[in-house]
This record gives sequence, C-alpha cells and structure tokens, in this order.
Amino acid sequence: MDIIKKLENRTFTDGELIRVIENGCEGLRERADEIRRQVYGRAVYIRGLIEFTNYCKNNCYYCGIRHGNGRLERYRLTKEEILLCCEEGYRLGFRTFVLQGGEDPYFGDDLICDIISAIRRKYEDCAITLSIGEKSRESYEAFYKAGANRYLLRHETADNAHYSKLHPASMSLENRKRCLFDLKEIGYQVGSGFMVGSPFQTAQNLVSDIRFLMELEPDMIGIGPFIRHNDTPFAKYESGSLELTLRLISILRLVFPWALLPSTTALGTIHPMGREMGLKAGANVVMPNLSPVSVRKLYSLYDNKICTGDESAQCRSCLENRVKNAGYEIVTDIGNVKRK
Repeated sequence: MDIIKKLENRTFTDGELIRVIENGCEGLRERADEIRRQVYGRAVYIRGLIEFTNYCKNNCYYCGIRHGNGRLERYRLTKEEILLCCEEGYRLGFRTFVLQGGEDPYFGDDLICDIISAIRRKYEDCAITLSIGEKSRESYEAFYKAGANRYLLRHETADNAHYSKLHPASMSLENRKRCLFDLKEIGYQVGSGFMVGSPFQTAQNLVSDIRFLMELEPDMIGIGPFIRHNDTPFAKYESGSLELTLRLISILRLVFPWALLPSTTALGTIHPMGREMGLKAGANVVMPNLSPVSVRKLYSLYDNKICTGDESAQCRSCLENRVKNAGYEIVTDIGNVKRK
C-alpha cells in the first residue's frame, strides 16, 4: 500500500510519517486537494477575526504579546467596539465571528459572557468562536451557555519536553490537553493545532502532534509557520518553512478529510501567495481581520504580520478575487464541519 493510502486509512507507522514530513511524496498535494473538493467542493469559508485585547498574563517564549514584552503598546476593545466590528462584518457577509485575545484577566467570565450574549442576541444566524486560552471547565460551560459554540486552542506541541522549551514552568501541556477535552465534552466545535518550525522542534515532535490530533479528533486544525518576534527570547531563531507547512497541511487533509483547515495569516506573511498555496495544499478556511484598523498592528504575535490590504476584512472583494484565481470560491455559509 502506498503512503498516500496509508495516510488516508491511518495505517502509517511513525517512521513512514517522518519520511513524508521530511521529504514529501509524489502526488501528496494533488490528492489533498482532491479530497478537500470531495468533502467541501470549492468552498472557502471566511471567519471574521476580532483581536479584542493584546494583554496577556502568560510569558510564552515565542509570542510578541507575552506579558514580559514591555515594548508593546497594549489595548483593549470595549464591548461596544466589539459589537461595531460584528456589525461591519455582518454587513460584509461574515457569519462567523472569532473573538481572539491574550489571556487577559480584565476580561473575566461575566464580561465575556455579557459580550457573547450581546452578539448572540443580535446575530442569531452566526457562529461565535472564542480563542482566549486556557480556562476552567466552569468558565467554558458559562461561555457555551451564553451562546459561544466554537473554541480555538492550539496545543502548539504535543511533546512534554518540547512544550517546556516553548513555555514557562507555570504552564503545562497536561492542562492544555485538559482544556481541549473539556471543550469537546461540553459540546463546542473545537479547533487545535501546532506551530511548524518552532525552536527545538523535531520531525518526531510533528508525529506526536498528528498522533495527538488523532486522539482529540478536532473539528478544525490550525497550523502555521513559527515566525520570530524581535521582542521575545526567540528573536534569533529561524522562522518556520513555507514548504514544510504546506506539506503538513496536505498530510492533515489526508488524515482528517472532514477537518476545517485554515490557510493562515502567518502563511501570507512569509510569502505573498502563501494563503493561496495553503488552499491548493488542502486548506479551506481564511480568517480576515475585522479588528479596528487602529489596533491591528498592535496585535503583534510575530514580526511583519500582514494587517492591511487583502488581510483587511473590508477588502472582501480583493480576497474574493484572490481565492477565485486560486481555483476556489468564498462562501458566506456559517461553515460547519462536515463529518461523515
């Protein structure tokens, strides 16, 4: 059985997976695109990203909004500003809002629930996605009850030793995994994922990531290249590879044919056609920015992040044309996962 069939049937060994990760294989990207078309057709789902706070209590070594970055200008959007972002997004055709932020203690459960409830009351036909980090099960249950129905929480790496090299001792992979399984049990559509080419990463680490995702079976898998930020401890490390990221998107499409796979902003940052390449490799989601233009540059996860032009949600027609030229079409559908 050739390796593509083994990936589709999940019968591959770790050694076989490492060889594909390191060297690729003939027809990988073409088969990934074929499978995404079988499941999702030419549809590319758009999610309106609202980066509502760049405060964070954590000190992850790779992240530009880490607590220890004293050079970053901090901001928080008000509830009213968030609702204005949703209003503009809805007018532009977005039917999923993604509230993303650092782990900011200012936004306690009551405030988050109030914001969710306000969005849910006004936009009953929309999905509300949260990406606000590690919380207690009780917090996740409160958000779900308030009207949130999706949650994005990348595990970043599924290897304990590697995790400890990317995060301070106050954080643990065990708690990150606990959060993900709590979210699934509560009923969220769950997204996870990992960085590609992060410092100290090995091919075996990437195998562990895929094996963990096979255990979790998330609805969405977000991966993107590590991009260094000059105001972090990892400022001198090389950024991740475009080619490896595209190869892993294709592998993920074969192993998780139903998954929602975003072609990320990070891909578009390291190559002008990065997101189109991601779509051709098997991705089927893009997440334009709905945040106010005045704060987009301040949500600085990594250096040189694109935040104007096509990345701007207001340039919907530009993005639509780029996606069309890549061979796909943007749809305004709420874009639920299509499991068998």
